[in-house]
Amino acid sequence: MTVSPELRTAVPASPQLLRSVFRQHAAGVAVITATGGQPVGFTATSLNSVAAEPPLISFGVATSSSSWPVVAEAAHIGVHILAEDQAELAATFARSGADRFGPGTAWHRGPEGVPVLDGVVAWLVCRVVARVPAGDHCIVIAQVEVGDPEGGGRPLVYHEGRFTSLRD
Repeated sequence: MTVSPELRTAVPASPQLLRSVFRQHAAGVAVITATGGQPVGFTATSLNSVAAEPPLISFGVATSSSSWPVVAEAAHIGVHILAEDQAELAATFARSGADRFGPGTAWHRGPEGVPVLDGVVAWLVCRVVARVPAGDHCIVIAQVEVGDPEGGGRPLVYHEGRFTSLRD
């Protein structure tokens, strides 16, 4: 097999390769919440719009996550698009062992009892319609039931391993 010049640095597939490539992919930052008695939540950069009719979203969650047992059983989840000034909130929900719903987090119980974060750019409450196993993660597909797109502000972005904002 002849390797073309542009492929000379090709690296075999590995978790490290995937992480390295996706560090180059800018992604919006969301927090996913659910409740199973106690609220749970985690930071996600895997949020996607799946379909407009019916309105469906998806996200990935590690099955080793402390939030997974609740998300695995939850009928409804919350989706929150974070604002550019909410990097600390994103870090809190990304940090293992953090008190995610402690005094530093402004939130309230929303529709279906789902924890809704205050001060976000936009939020949705969705009904879970499918959970698809995918390696060490599960892809959750959910149908939008209600939300608020009018929080205002610019979104937080994750790129090259850090939270950042969009530039004009």
